[in-house]
Amino acid sequence: MSLGENLQFLRKRDNITQEQLAEKLDVSRQSVSKWESDTTYPEMDKLIQLCQMFHCSMDDLVQGYIKDIHVEDKTEYDNHMNLFSKVMALAVGGILFGISLMFFLYGCNQFNKTGVEIKEEFTGIIFFIFLTISVATFIVMGMQHSDFEKKHPVLENFYTQKEIDAFNKKYSIMIAVGVSIIFIGIIIIMGAEAAYPQIDYYEYLESLLSSVFMLFITIGVTILVYAGIQKSKYDIDEYNNEHDTNSDVYKKNKLKGSICACIMLISTVIYLIMGFTIENGFGVPYVLVFAVGGICCAITAIIINNKNN
Repeated sequence: MSLGENLQFLRKRDNITQEQLAEKLDVSRQSVSKWESDTTYPEMDKLIQLCQMFHCSMDDLVQGYIKDIHVEDKTEYDNHMNLFSKVMALAVGGILFGISLMFFLYGCNQFNKTGVEIKEEFTGIIFFIFLTISVATFIVMGMQHSDFEKKHPVLENFYTQKEIDAFNKKYSIMIAVGVSIIFIGIIIIMGAEAAYPQIDYYEYLESLLSSVFMLFITIGVTILVYAGIQKSKYDIDEYNNEHDTNSDVYKKNKLKGSICACIMLISTVIYLIMGFTIENGFGVPYVLVFAVGGICCAITAIIINNKNN
């Protein structure tokens, strides 16, 4: 492709008219028209401006095949973000499922008709197995995502409005389904307690009911996390701002990451201290310290996001 063809493709892709491009470059519309028809070529300073404006190299702009590169980058980004969405959502779901399984085993242990006792410490170990697998997944996938971002610090806005609108319809459905599943879990646990008030007197029934509730939470939250990451996939402007060290988005994300890392580290230390100093300290009630940590992280993110908005 020639420079004119590449320039015309980039301009139309970003929905910029010749007049608008000319105004940004401080040239006449006729100059832009001549560039696109390969009648004349931009001066070096204008070429540099064009490369910065469309986030491409000069070699690609002047003699490359921008359209082919554009499609390849979109496919690579799309595949990466789809995998990232699924893996991260499953990792979060794995932690919540570990809590659900903990409650289930704790309830079975309290019922204990078989005479086989499952020590409460083992329920904590089982949760830590799920936690370890999920954290390892976070680390591996996070490093892969970080490597991708380093290779592609700036992306073209290659999603059409039609594609964004189509996803937004799916997004609203996913959010509705995820929230509905969580509310169904709440309805079940409230209904069971209303129908059988004596549940509170049987610890094993209460634990088993909590296990069922956490299972609904697991499914609902997994869907919501997947939907949220998919939503961010289509926000290319936000992606680019996140990698602009001078932008407010970059500074906010860096602050949120630092604070949340400290909160979860403190939660882990507290849990370990309770585990080794309190009898049955690795049991079901004490794992809730991670839930408190997660809530604190969410509150921190909301405060930072709303700051100066």
